[in-house]
Amino acid sequence: MGWMRRDVVLGGLASLGNVAVQKPTFASASSYLSGTAVDNGVTFRSTNFAKIDKRWRRQVVKYFSSEPIGTVVVDTRHHFLYLIMENKTAIRYGVGVGREGFKWYGRATIDRKSLWPRWTPPPEMRERHPELPESVEGGSPKNPLGPRAMYLLRDGVDTGYRLHGTLEPGSIGRDASSGCIRMFNEDAIDLYQRCPIGTAVQVLPHIADQAESAAQMSQATPVE
Repeated sequence: MGWMRRDVVLGGLASLGNVAVQKPTFASASSYLSGTAVDNGVTFRSTNFAKIDKRWRRQVVKYFSSEPIGTVVVDTRHHFLYLIMENKTAIRYGVGVGREGFKWYGRATIDRKSLWPRWTPPPEMRERHPELPESVEGGSPKNPLGPRAMYLLRDGVDTGYRLHGTLEPGSIGRDASSGCIRMFNEDAIDLYQRCPIGTAVQVLPHIADQAESAAQMSQATPVE
């Protein structure tokens, strides 16, 4: 399967940018964080889910798709990531996606995974934001990848995009990144353990009838 332009649409100059780093644009950002948790020896701020709209919380939903079980499907328009499960269900996660000019669509695979990954801004991003450091160590409270990163490759070539955590939980449900798919840190940890190397990922503009309608969302089952 070749790397074809019609399969992956890259937006703007950030086609290789792997996360957006900006001054916080979401009011009362600290209100989205509450308490701390420890993961693999690293202490991090927990998401204050009491402040998060229920639609963005992790939950099991009805999902109809011809994609194999275990596939990750991202609906960028509605800001949901689905991990397809058995019996026409999926685990649905709220996500943040690429802002205008940084969106992309297509297929890839998770060919690399990292716990508390180091973040190195790509050259294009440092040109736009010269104040950025050359790198940020994993586990740093300033690392925008959070506790987990799942690296998206296509035919062995790094797309530059990742599924990862975030420093800005208020950005979930918004077009906010440079193309990467942001998740609540707790959700990034959850998805990481469910997706082995080789997991197929499909990023779509939107999903029409595979997922439940808005009227059915109230019947969704929370995932602890």
